[in-house]
Amino acid sequence: MLLTLTEENYLKAIYHLSEDGSTVVSTNAIADKIETKASSVTDMLKKLAEKNLITHIKYKGVTLTETGRRTAINIVRKHRLWEVFLVEKLNFSWDEVHDVAEQLEHIKSPKLIKELDAFLEFPTHDPHGDPIPNANGKIKQTKKIILSNAQNNINYACVGVIDSSSEFLKYLDKHNISIGTSLKVIDKEKFDLSMTIVIGDKTMVMSQAITSNIYVKAHNGQ
Repeated sequence: MLLTLTEENYLKAIYHLSEDGSTVVSTNAIADKIETKASSVTDMLKKLAEKNLITHIKYKGVTLTETGRRTAINIVRKHRLWEVFLVEKLNFSWDEVHDVAEQLEHIKSPKLIKELDAFLEFPTHDPHGDPIPNANGKIKQTKKIILSNAQNNINYACVGVIDSSSEFLKYLDKHNISIGTSLKVIDKEKFDLSMTIVIGDKTMVMSQAITSNIYVKAHNGQ
């Protein structure tokens, strides 16, 4: 099935909003995600429903059909593989790759993506820590929590971010935080929920706006 760039973007947006493609997503949520009018979303959803890519649930919203979910996962797979390629092979930084990958993800050649995956030695995660679906659409999830929920005096490693905006990633770069960086919470302020965190030989205070956008995993099963 040949889809337009806009149709693919809608499917990807619905997939991300519903996490796994099965949760009902409202028209307004889609409009906010794509930054367009609700009326435009309604028109596009009719087209996607006609192509059996979504199911419309009256007064609630839409879910992806199995075909729609497979299509969305394939787009996500291409996007994340291109991000790996840009960082590992073309020396892009992790805050530069999203917009470029947004363009590359719409290339239709299955052979290109198959060879790209092999060339990169079948990566499981993109530069932001997000899992890359394999060729069969399977996703290897990492057991993780949000840093703001971390316990004191336990060693964690950064395994991903929620906010992948250039501004946030540059903030993390400024403080030498990237995927794999070791972190330890030593105090949490009850008043504003800010955290005092040890990173290497440096101690810093992070606001809740920062800690709620970083995924971590405990070291050594702690």
